[in-house]
Amino acid sequence: MVSKGENVYMVSGGVTKFSKASPDMDFRLRVKKAFDYAMNDVGLSLEDIDGSVASYFSDHFQRQLMSGIMVQDYLGLVPKPSKRIEGGGATGGLAFQAGYEEIASGRMDTVVVYGFETMSHVNTWKGNEFIALASDTNFDYPIGGFYTGYYAMMAVRHMHEFGTTVEQLAKVSVKNHGNALHNPYAQSPMKLTVEEVRNSPMVSYPLTRLDVCAMSDGAAVAILASEKKAFEITDHPVLVKSIGTGTDTMRLADRPMGKVPLLPHEKPSDYENMKYPGVHSFRAGRTAAIEAYKKAGITDPLNEIDVVELHDAYTSSEIQTYEDLGLCKYGEGGQFIEEGKSTLHGKVPVNPSGGLLAAGHPVGATGIMQAVFMFWQLQHTIGKHFHDDYLQVPRAKRGIIHSHAGTGTYVTVSVMEAVQ
Repeated sequence: MVSKGENVYMVSGGVTKFSKASPDMDFRLRVKKAFDYAMNDVGLSLEDIDGSVASYFSDHFQRQLMSGIMVQDYLGLVPKPSKRIEGGGATGGLAFQAGYEEIASGRMDTVVVYGFETMSHVNTWKGNEFIALASDTNFDYPIGGFYTGYYAMMAVRHMHEFGTTVEQLAKVSVKNHGNALHNPYAQSPMKLTVEEVRNSPMVSYPLTRLDVCAMSDGAAVAILASEKKAFEITDHPVLVKSIGTGTDTMRLADRPMGKVPLLPHEKPSDYENMKYPGVHSFRAGRTAAIEAYKKAGITDPLNEIDVVELHDAYTSSEIQTYEDLGLCKYGEGGQFIEEGKSTLHGKVPVNPSGGLLAAGHPVGATGIMQAVFMFWQLQHTIGKHFHDDYLQVPRAKRGIIHSHAGTGTYVTVSVMEAVQ
């Protein structure tokens, strides 16, 4: 039994506008803008900060090793302790959890988690090559290990096995790009139709250009604190109730078939004939959810979670993740979006920010961006920070953020709750 540590709260956050083709802004300045926003919002000074966690995915995009300590210096945080976290697409989520652990362990009372990526230094084809380095370079990479191909294969299998349709995939894109119209930090706000998504250029069947997130430049900052410190900083901290992390083999073909790990509201008969994890599901996502839900006391996710920010690098992966998180049964993700359950006014709004598809995906910042937007949702301050309260989820009290790497090799789930 793991002993219970200190309670951990998020007390402030900041993000920059996510964009592409903005190489004129140095990555340090980008983080500084988000950092200053977060610090000034609650009146903190550098003396209040005990240490930091740096989050960035690739040294290649910056063409610079030790970028984290360069940011640490630029922010004025040296000689305070810091460390860099890297875990593919889940880098931001892992860094957020590392910050949580610094507080929960009692090592720090206040920690800054800052994340960034500057991807516009290179052409898209070169960026895809850098990202593909997160696949197995001995096996997958030499035969064209580009992630859109992997996810297209997964989507085809999901369609074959469960009857998911391309129109259901497109509805995710319509939803998330539409939400982003009201998010001033978003990279790709658009009013779309299903037909426009399907008619956009095909990247890898069934995924079109509008089924796939874009590379981004951006930064995000989350400030976490112990219970004692949190209520000194703000009257409205948000509790990080629990965290969960799952892993899986680097290569899909190495994943052994077994039984579906069940959430408390599920029973073995739900999946008697299902081969798991297959290429239609992310075992690491289910593992992360089980850990986070158990620690948070969640037994019925659909009815106990008010809002979700999840890793929708592809429309298909959002549908897959509905199932991994237990918002619906495996095989029912397409129906979940079809019935509007994940829309802004649905049963459980998913990606009201616009998600990676529309808000953007500067990898090291992405999971932290999710935390910031969730923090504002649970504080009910979306209107303050967005200057538009359209995306505020009414009565939101509990939310989850979800980061995902590779083909599901690292996945994080963190539960956040408003303080009563």
